[in-house]
Amino acid sequence: MKSNQQVRQGRVKVFAAIIGGSAVVAMGALSVALHEEQASGASGGVATGATFIQGGGMTLGDTATTTTPPAAPATPVAVPPVKAKPFGG
Repeated sequence: MKSNQQVRQGRVKVFAAIIGGSAVVAMGALSVALHEEQASGASGGVATGATFIQGGGMTLGDTATTTTPPAAPATPVAVPPVKAKPFGG
């Protein structure tokens, strides 16, 4: 005979399986619905036959400028201000 805990675990597994299956079905339905909406010509949930007003053109702004790096680095050799004695020595 099964204990109460085993029965509850079985019910939880079945419930989780139902929720997971429902999620997969919902994702499939949404995918089909969105694909059909895009195929029909409507975009972004706007009704077909809507009037669109186009604003000014897109601007890209200023371009980046490049500079030549210096010939020698600012610090030729890094030297620590304090030196510790070697481990074990």
